[in-house]
Amino acid sequence: MAIKRKAVKTRQLHPGMVIDQTVTDQFGRALIEKGALLDDFHIEGLMRYGIMEIYIREGEEDPEEEKEIVIPQAVQNVIAKERVEDRARVKLTESVKKRVAEGVQFLYNSTSDPNFAEATDNIAGELMKAITENEAIAVDISALKVSDEYTFKHSVDVSTMSMIIAKKYGMDDQSIREIGIAGLLHDMGKSKIPNEILNKPGKLTDEEFEIMKQHSVYGYHILKEKNTFNERILMGVLQHHEKLNGRGYPLGVPAEKIHLFARTIAMADIYDALVTERPYKKGFSPRDAVEMIMAMTAELDIDVMKSFLGSVILYPVDSIVKLSNGEKAKVVSNNPDYILRPTVVGISSGKVYNLSEDLNCASILIM
Repeated sequence: MAIKRKAVKTRQLHPGMVIDQTVTDQFGRALIEKGALLDDFHIEGLMRYGIMEIYIREGEEDPEEEKEIVIPQAVQNVIAKERVEDRARVKLTESVKKRVAEGVQFLYNSTSDPNFAEATDNIAGELMKAITENEAIAVDISALKVSDEYTFKHSVDVSTMSMIIAKKYGMDDQSIREIGIAGLLHDMGKSKIPNEILNKPGKLTDEEFEIMKQHSVYGYHILKEKNTFNERILMGVLQHHEKLNGRGYPLGVPAEKIHLFARTIAMADIYDALVTERPYKKGFSPRDAVEMIMAMTAELDIDVMKSFLGSVILYPVDSIVKLSNGEKAKVVSNNPDYILRPTVVGISSGKVYNLSEDLNCASILIM
C-alpha cells in the first residue's frame, strides 16, 4: 500500500500515528519532527499550542513504485551527444550548510545578542563566497537544503535566490551582499507572531491574517533598533510584501515607493513559498510556480522578474521528466530564455525534443 497524507483534527489523534509535517515554534525550532511517532505528550503539546489540525502519514512505501530506469545504449549515445552542462549554480558544501544553518538558528533565537549584526554579515559572506567561488549565475533551490525547519530553510533560500537575482540584475557586490542580509532577515518579525497562527494548518481568519501581516513591521523595528543596518536593508525587510499595484502590505504603498531590495526579495519569497510544502498546503511544482509568477506582472517588477527567470534552473541537466505525450525523458540542456522548455531526449525512443525551438514540439509539455 502506498503512503498517503491525511489531515486529522488534533482531538482525533492517538498515540502511534506518524506525523507528516514538522511543527515549529515562533523561532522556527522543531517541536515535533516530520515522521515522528506521536505519543500522548506530543498530542497534549499540540493542543496546548492551539494547533487544531495536522497531517499524518498512512500506509507503507511500495517498493514497486520506484523502479530503476534503464536507458538503452543507443539512447545513451544520443544523450551524450546532446548534453550541455548547466550554467554554474550555487553550491553549498556540507560544512558551509552546517555553519549557515547554525548561524540562521542563532539569528532567530538571539535577536538581542550584541553579535547579531556580525553573525548576519558572516552568513551573507558564506553565501556570497559560494556564489563567487564558481562564478554562479543560477540557482537550483532543491539542492540548497540547509535545514528541515521551514523558517531557517526559507530564509536561506530567499537570501541566496535574492543574491543571484541581484547579480543577474547587475547590482554591485556590496548591494548583492546587503540584499543577502535582508533576505536572511526578511521574516525576523515572525518571532513575535503567536504559535497558533504560525502553525495553523488551515486558512487564517481575517483577524489572524491581520496579525500575520504585521511581521514585516515587527522585523523592521527589531533591526532598526540595532542602529547597524542601513536603510535599504530595512526597506527590504519592511516592504517585501508590498505590490506594485498598491495592494500589498503592511502599508499598501505605490510602486514608486517600493525599494528595489524589496522588489527583489519579494520575487524570491513568493517562489520559495509556492514550491515549499507547508502544514496547510502542498507545494506547487517549480513549473507551476514560475507560471504563476509570470502572471503577476501587475504586482511584481518586470525587470526583476526577467532576472529571476534567467537565474532559476527548473530542470537540471540529467534529471528525468515525464512529457505530455507519455514518454519519460532525460534533460540534456537548458535554454535560459525559455526555462520551462529545455531540450530532452526520450528514454524509450531516443528522440531529441528541443522544446524551446522546434515547432514540432510546440504541443509537448513537461508534466
